Amino acid sequence: MNWKSATATIAAGAAIALTACGGGDGGPEGNVAIDGSSTVYPITEAVLEEFSAANRNIRVTAGAKGTGGGFARFCRGETDINDASRPITEGEQELCEENGVDYVEIPVAYDGVTVAVNSENDWAQCITVEELRRIWQPESTIQQWSQVRDEWPERELVLYGPDTDSGTFDYFTETVVGEEAASRSDYTASADDNVLVRGVRGDVGSLGYFGFAYYIENQDELRALAVDGGSGCVEPTRETIESGKYAPMARPLFIYVKQSALQRPAVEQFVRYYLDNAPTLVPDVGYVPLSEERYRKIMQEHLGSAGAGQESAGAS
Repeated sequence: MNWKSATATIAAGAAIALTACGGGDGGPEGNVAIDGSSTVYPITEAVLEEFSAANRNIRVTAGAKGTGGGFARFCRGETDINDASRPITEGEQELCEENGVDYVEIPVAYDGVTVAVNSENDWAQCITVEELRRIWQPESTIQQWSQVRDEWPERELVLYGPDTDSGTFDYFTETVVGEEAASRSDYTASADDNVLVRGVRGDVGSLGYFGFAYYIENQDELRALAVDGGSGCVEPTRETIESGKYAPMARPLFIYVKQSALQRPAVEQFVRYYLDNAPTLVPDVGYVPLSEERYRKIMQEHLGSAGAGQESAGAS
C-alpha cells in the first residue's frame, strides 16, 4: 500500500474507487461514498485498500474535496461519510438539518498542523504563533524573511497553504490568525496537500503548512519548524501531538457518518473496520492514533452490539 502515490494523483474533487467483482464472499453487498478532507484522506485511503481486499462485494469510493467541500456534499445527502479535519460548523449543521441529514461525529486520529520549510533553509528553526499571525493575516505586507525577524535573510518569502475549502485552512486561520477564514490571499493555495509539499520542496525561500502525515512522508526533503505557542519551541512529533504539548497546532481528525447510511450493512461494516484497524493504520500513514480503549468505546457508543448507530450527533 502506498497512499502517497495515490493521493499525489488526486486533483481537488476527484475520487477513487477500489472494488472487485467477488462472487462468493458471503458478506454484505453495497456501496460506500466518502469525500472530504485531504488531511484525513490518507487514513481513509489506507482503510479503504485493506477493507476492499477483504470485502470484495462492497464498493467504496473516496474523494478529497476538502472538509468544507465535502460537508457541502454530505449535508446534501450525496455521500455516506465525510472526512473532516475540523468539527462541523453551525452553517453546515443547518444545511444538514434542512436536508434531513442526521449524523454521528467520530474522532479517528490526532494531527499536528505542520509548518514546513525547504530542507536547504538554514536560518529558521523555530517560529512563534505571533510571527505566523503577522505572516498570514489579511493585508499582511510581509514579503521577505527579514521582515519576520531582523536576523533572517532578505530573501523572498514564498507561501503555500490550503485553499478555503480545507478544514486545515479553517483551523489554522482561527487558531493562528484569530478568525476563521481570515487570511492573506497572495499565496499558492490548493486542496491537495501534495501540491503544497511539492511547492515547499522546490523553493528554498518557501514556507507552507499542512497535515503532519504529509510532512512525515516527505521529511527527507522538508524540515518542520518548531512552533512557540507561548511556552517555548516545540517540534511536531507523535509524542508532542498526542500529549497536546504541540499547542496550539495539535487537533483531532474526524469522520462524520450519515445516521441513515449507518443502518446499511455495507456502511456499518466499513466504519467498524475503520475503528478496528485505526490503531495500526493511523500511525502507518503518519498520524497519531487514539488509545485502543478509546476506539473500543467509540465503536460501542456509535455501533453497539447490534452494529447500528446508537446515538445521533446531528444538529439539534
